[in-house]
Amino acid sequence: MSDEPERSSTPLVDEAMKKAAVAWVAVPGGPALALWCVPLEGALFVVSGPGEQAAPGLAEATEVRVTLRGDHGGRIVTWPARVERVTPGSETWETAAPLVAGKRLNGRGSATDQIARWAAEGCALIRLTPAGEPVAGAGLPDGSLAEEPRQAPVVRATRKPFRLHRVRRR
Repeated sequence: MSDEPERSSTPLVDEAMKKAAVAWVAVPGGPALALWCVPLEGALFVVSGPGEQAAPGLAEATEVRVTLRGDHGGRIVTWPARVERVTPGSETWETAAPLVAGKRLNGRGSATDQIARWAAEGCALIRLTPAGEPVAGAGLPDGSLAEEPRQAPVVRATRKPFRLHRVRRR
């Protein structure tokens, strides 16, 4: 890929990226979202848009934070990443899109059909390249990483349970 940007990474980030299938990507001002990704040539590639995973604000962002997990299932490293949207028809698109489409689980149609749909429907193929030293590495964090539950329209008021027979009080 000739139009690949300059990289700055560490061995920990490089090794974590090689094994990544899911990455938690946090756009500035938003929560971290779990996104499926494909590691390729020292970067992570993510597809979002119509018919694909939702990643609000990712295509317009210039830098994000990426968190990857280790074999134990917990966080291993969090690092800043430079965001680059790969345009259909570019050399990077021609190289990366077939490889990303081939790794897409449960995709509709063949890899060629998926690539054509991504280009036609305006889906974003995004390259996340390491952009500096890790923010947090292996080890225990100083505080809790728990987030408040997000509000959702599916939350309903709880009703009292139905009782078929009268229950005597003592």
